[in-house]
Amino acid sequence: MAQDRRRPSHHLAKGRDVPALEPNIPSKLRFGRFPITDVSPVVEGGAFPAKAVVGEGIAVGATAFREGHDALGVTAVLYSPKGKEKQRVRLREQGQGLDRWHGLLTPTKEGEWTFTIEAWHDRYGTWHHNADVKIAAGIDVELMLAEGAALLREAGDDEARTPEDRRTFRAAAQALADSSRPVEERLAAGESEEVLAAVERLPIRELVTESQHFPLLVERERAGRGAWYEFFPRSEGARRDPATGEWTSGTLRTAAERLPGVASMGFDVIYLPPIHPIGRAFRKGPNNTLTAGPNDPGSPWAIGAAEGGHDAIHPDLGTFEDFDAFVARAEELGLEVALDLALQASPDHPWATSHPEWFTRRVDGSIAYAENPPKKYQDIYPLNFDNDPEGLSKEILRIVNLWIDHGVKIFRVDNPHTKPVWFWEWLLGKVAKKNPEVVFLAEAFTRPAMMKALGRAGFQQSYTYFTWRNTRAELEEFFMMISREWAPFYRPNLFVNTPDILTEYLQFGGHPAFKIRAVLASTASPLWGVYAGYELFEHVARPGAEEYIDNEKYEYKQRDWAAEEAAGRSLAPYITRLNEIRRTHPALLDLQNLTLHSSTDDATVVYSKHKVLPDGRKDTVIVVVNVDPHSARESTVTLDLAALELDPGMLDAEGRFRVDDLLSGQSWQWGEHNYVRLDAHVEPAHILHVRR
Repeated sequence: MAQDRRRPSHHLAKGRDVPALEPNIPSKLRFGRFPITDVSPVVEGGAFPAKAVVGEGIAVGATAFREGHDALGVTAVLYSPKGKEKQRVRLREQGQGLDRWHGLLTPTKEGEWTFTIEAWHDRYGTWHHNADVKIAAGIDVELMLAEGAALLREAGDDEARTPEDRRTFRAAAQALADSSRPVEERLAAGESEEVLAAVERLPIRELVTESQHFPLLVERERAGRGAWYEFFPRSEGARRDPATGEWTSGTLRTAAERLPGVASMGFDVIYLPPIHPIGRAFRKGPNNTLTAGPNDPGSPWAIGAAEGGHDAIHPDLGTFEDFDAFVARAEELGLEVALDLALQASPDHPWATSHPEWFTRRVDGSIAYAENPPKKYQDIYPLNFDNDPEGLSKEILRIVNLWIDHGVKIFRVDNPHTKPVWFWEWLLGKVAKKNPEVVFLAEAFTRPAMMKALGRAGFQQSYTYFTWRNTRAELEEFFMMISREWAPFYRPNLFVNTPDILTEYLQFGGHPAFKIRAVLASTASPLWGVYAGYELFEHVARPGAEEYIDNEKYEYKQRDWAAEEAAGRSLAPYITRLNEIRRTHPALLDLQNLTLHSSTDDATVVYSKHKVLPDGRKDTVIVVVNVDPHSARESTVTLDLAALELDPGMLDAEGRFRVDDLLSGQSWQWGEHNYVRLDAHVEPAHILHVRR
């Protein structure tokens, strides 16, 4: 969009807009003509790019102010990877007297974008305010009308504007100058809806101050949006001999038969735990026992055996040809395959003998196994990046590239917080240069500093502490953190469960708990995930642990998905509906547009998501959830109506509007205050679409 820079603004290097105080000597002042500070989203002063996905509304903000009482305008400008201006959005002041401005920018394709903030003297806004105040008080009436006429006449001569807007300004200028007409009529002509709309399209500006350009990395949709489903290929198609009790492993070919069922539930990503050979030394038995029987399959995360390491496929699962067929079948069904990248080794891994320097030696000469006291993982050797960082790093890059060549474009990284952050910055950077479409998910349940650092280092997605946030207060704090504070560098994937995580909430909350967590995960974040068995309400824990009894990590598990669904004992239809709602409501697929609303009940969580679509239509969804799985809760829900951006034509005489419940199919009239009753044993949530 064209800019009005015809009036002097003293632009200097790096966008500083201050006059040089001495001839030929650039100013070193840190403030421009109008101060611009605290720009967001900016990660460590721009050292790392803020993150976005194509079509996502990115919340942009800045603190900008000026001396005196004249009006200030603030604009955010988005530049394409080629440096061309692609979007210009006027920011709105947030609150009164805080000088904080905000708005949304929406990148339209992948690449390394930038944005900048402009602050400028708002000539029309200044005149508008002064004219209203002075003319109402009978002060300088003709002078104010004359100044307005001169201002709009100048705008009407601006060739950067459309012919229609130029005619609008000229007509208004003529009316302002016409002393034969009543003062009120002349002023109204200068402040008409047509004039205001023309000013909005291209403000009348001078003294434009520009911030520096800040980086914005825009990645493909699956980097920031998607529904994940995890299953163990060896369990899909596994069979147990009723006579001997011995198991026959499922294969990649039999696992492919489960893919239509996963796709039919609306998932986008099928995630596989490690599919590599499994070591036999210290192999774990059922329920993490230290003694495994001859037919116990062991943990897939104990990678490496005589058959190979990270660049091999377990013989029980099949061959690379079988894997390629699995990937191809998934793609036919609209699924992408995510593969586990677990950088560790069993004692039988080829690395243990060919590269012992890649591990930590203890004083007795043994290689240190993994520990998370009191947990011990004798079947796993952690890697040590300090002895041969170059050799180990290059080997891991080779392995990643091998799987990329076989169609893997998503990696779920196991325990990345146990490796140096520099390594991830290096590896992800190397991969992105050649294959920018590749996505990495960090499975890091650790301290916040490390979790944030991994996001900055390049991980597109991250696991979170969502599974342990259950109360209204915990959830509200968590939602604000992920959608505001961490959003520029951290994309939360809200998994409801994992093979390692079966929370007390799910163990004892019954079927309602499973519904509640699914609604929260699928609507609060554009990314969510489910581990197989969740839809069957599997909830029995191993005594003394927050993980499943008869854990699939250590044994095969046979499930009859069709029979359970036919008997009405499956959550699959509910999950399918949640994913359908996500696909048909774009507001749910952005992260930074979440607004909390209030409720009189301390177990009722209320939030909305709002998005303006490229064609100008608005999509607004309100989610109300009873997070107490044991009872019915009643409350009065109070909405922040401004956040919903309701159009006047939507409201009835009492200021109410229509909402449709996307779960039950019911419709109601809602307003600012609304009575809600949610029985967790019937339906614990409303997902309301605002009808426009």
